[in-house]
Amino acid sequence: MKSTQIQRMAAPILIAGAFLAVTWPTWRWLWGAWMGNEYYSHGVLIPFVSVTLAAFRVRRDAEFAWLPGQEYVGGLLLLTLCTGLYLWFASQLAWYLAAFCMIGMIAGIIWLLGGLGALRRLIFPVAFLVFMVPLPAVERTTLPLALFTGVCSGGLVRSLGLDVTIVGNAITLPNADLVIGAQCSGINSLIALTALMTLVAYLVDGPLWAKVLLVALSVPLALLGNIMRVASLLFVARAWGADAAFTFYHDYSGIAFFIAVLLLLYPMVRLLRIDELRPNVI
Repeated sequence: MKSTQIQRMAAPILIAGAFLAVTWPTWRWLWGAWMGNEYYSHGVLIPFVSVTLAAFRVRRDAEFAWLPGQEYVGGLLLLTLCTGLYLWFASQLAWYLAAFCMIGMIAGIIWLLGGLGALRRLIFPVAFLVFMVPLPAVERTTLPLALFTGVCSGGLVRSLGLDVTIVGNAITLPNADLVIGAQCSGINSLIALTALMTLVAYLVDGPLWAKVLLVALSVPLALLGNIMRVASLLFVARAWGADAAFTFYHDYSGIAFFIAVLLLLYPMVRLLRIDELRPNVI
């Protein structure tokens, strides 16, 4: 390897090493959250997806070019600002805010090393990292969603002839008393489906309004799928008892209904006419 190539690689390696050293506590916090928070268990996949998207964009986009030294001042300012905010939030143990600043640091590094053009083409892989950050507000939405799910699913099974009594998120069957808790709120499916729909919207070619609509549809689809899942759980509880509903069926029905919602993805992209992949990103 020539000395000029070594010199060219030295700066990115040093910056990447410094970045990892400074942000290691936040990555450690993220790992603990991914392993311990069922709402963000998908978070461990997000960095790998982002890196893969960036690699494909660099390889497939004929207009992509690293232009080190071009417009580097903006990148340096962004990196400095985000690093300062990161250090402040990390010192206050506000890890989720530190994680957002860390994403800004990544954008600043790309801008600094590759120019503004490189950042523009890699902005989605960088921005997609926001889906890996657990938000404290998510915990507060589980109870309202559980109440909403309980009312909707209970009303659905009642319309189908099942004898149920609904009080808040408590549902009474002739042979069982059930409570629609946080695990049945559907928030985990909602977060994962929104991330997936956002990824699909990036990969397909088509008008912006269709992509925005596709992402927006992830919310009603996730809610509908969870309502149908809880309604089926009530039928299982009525037929075989609460133990059967909340042991085997409860654990595996979530995966089944999530897959069922995903099966709607193909007809949706066909209907919106965004069923062709962008050749410069994948």
